[in-house]
Formats: sequence, structure tokens, C-alpha cells
Amino acid sequence: MIREGEIRFIGVVEEAGELSKVRIFPEFCLGLQRLNDFSHIIILYWFHLRDNENERRTLRVVPRRHPGAPQVGVFASRSPSRPNPIGLCVTELVKIEECTLTVRELDALKASPIIDVKPYIPRADSIPKARVPEWTSGGPPT
Repeated sequence: MIREGEIRFIGVVEEAGELSKVRIFPEFCLGLQRLNDFSHIIILYWFHLRDNENERRTLRVVPRRHPGAPQVGVFASRSPSRPNPIGLCVTELVKIEECTLTVRELDALKASPIIDVKPYIPRADSIPKARVPEWTSGGPPT
């Protein structure tokens, strides 16, 4: 049984680059309280340019940013082509001005809708001895 839910976009990427600006919509701005206590945050965003039936049917990919990677199932990759085009990125929080976050090294494109923002907590979010395939050691951070 397929269940559908509702995602409410809470903001948008206004500027993309080494330093990116993420505007959080006014109705969600109160949710930023004390976020500046964290040096890094997790941003979940919508791959809006991949939100079409063809891209959502993708189940196998060759990870392009990892030279020599084999074909893998989409859930074993960070490909933007997937059944639900959701991206995730750990970023450095540089500053917050009113409802705008300035972050470093966000891999979302300009105009990408923001789904959620969460604090990065090393105790919970880092697994030092996690097992990963060899092909993931090549390529840029994702």
C-alpha cells in the first residue's frame, strides 16, 4: 500500500556557492532559535530539477562523482534521481541574520526548496567505524 504524505517547504536556497544563503520563510523563522549554538547543521532539500516521473523511476545509477564506481541501486547512492528527490548536506553554519542562514559548502542549487534544518550532533551523527564500499573513497565530499 502506497501512502502519500505532505511536505511543507520551509525555505529556499537564495544564493549557491562556497557560501550559500538559505532563506527560511517567516512562518518558520521562530524555529531557528538557538540554532546558532551549533557550528554545523544538516539541511534537507528538494532536488527540484529532478522532480519528474522519469527521474523518480530511477532505481539504478553509476555514482558520477566517484570515478570507477560500479552500478548500484539508487538507495546505495546519493544520486539526485530517485523516487523521492530529497537531498541531505552537512554544512558549516557561518551566521544567521533574521531568517537567513549563511552556510559553507551546501551542495544544493539556487532555488532548491528547503525541507528541514537539523543541528549536527557528532555523538549522534558520526559513526567513526562505519563500513562503506571502497569506491566511496574517491570523489568530492557529498
